[in-house]
Amino acid sequence: MPSSQIFNIPNILAFIRLLLAPVMFLFLVNQDASFFRGIHPSWLNYFAAFIFVVASATDFFDGYIARTFNQITTLGKILDPLADKMLTLAGFLGLMMLGSASPWAIFLILTRELFITGLRVSAVSQGLDIAASWMGKVKTVAQMIAIGFLLMQWPGATLLLWIAVALTLYSGYEYVRDFFKNTSHH
Repeated sequence: MPSSQIFNIPNILAFIRLLLAPVMFLFLVNQDASFFRGIHPSWLNYFAAFIFVVASATDFFDGYIARTFNQITTLGKILDPLADKMLTLAGFLGLMMLGSASPWAIFLILTRELFITGLRVSAVSQGLDIAASWMGKVKTVAQMIAIGFLLMQWPGATLLLWIAVALTLYSGYEYVRDFFKNTSHH
């Protein structure tokens, strides 16, 4: 793969998202740190929300550009889902640590994410390619909307979180179903 393909715009956007995730996490979990002294915690949540919106926008644009201009790379197939997971992990764990998100909801979401990641690795080792499904993309959008609402403490945030949990578990079921369907034919 030529180096010009590795450093394409979609991969750079995914890498930016990788870098923004820990910055957002910093704003959420270090609100009592001396370098934030004098800044009201609600402003730190707004900064975290702004970072989250910017990072989420890179998710949309990296996928759109990669598909539209045929810039899909192996590195991008690794970076994009990793960046998504880091961003949602930073958001959910930070919100849970602030007491703004149900630990059970976060536990269910993270357990599903880890399990499906392991399942995808197993599929690749068997020569199967389990691409992100439509429901998997809906799940990611639902998680991102829930994180945004929780960060801004908007009405309905907790309901959106539990809707995201339901979609997350259902998309996990779809991955498991498709995995076993493909392994029985393989």
